[in-house]
Amino acid sequence: MSFQPAFPGLFSPSHGATPVQPETPQPLPATEKQLAYAKTLAAKTKQPLPENLDRAALSKWIDAHKAPAPQGRFSDYPSSKQVGFAERIARLKRSEVPPECFRDRTLMSRWIDSNKPR
Repeated sequence: MSFQPAFPGLFSPSHGATPVQPETPQPLPATEKQLAYAKTLAAKTKQPLPENLDRAALSKWIDAHKAPAPQGRFSDYPSSKQVGFAERIARLKRSEVPPECFRDRTLMSRWIDSNKPR
């Protein structure tokens, strides 16, 4: 007794694989939050907001026109939210956050990533 498919011709080579998505994917439209932030930024910088931008293009425009992050004496320190989250994790694990993590945001981020509960 041999197995015969219930749908004749289903597995024949003439059908081939059909793509799941179209060959040229359509760009995603910009989100409402992106548009609101871009309008605020355009008003602050007195720059015209380009029309009909997709999500990626509007993100690039925002990055090019937003103010740079402040550079100062404490710019490399972790944020208060990072410190609070790290201390909660340490309390759960009954351990301490290493002191050097309080002086470098990157170290704090790595410590959080390696110790946060899964």
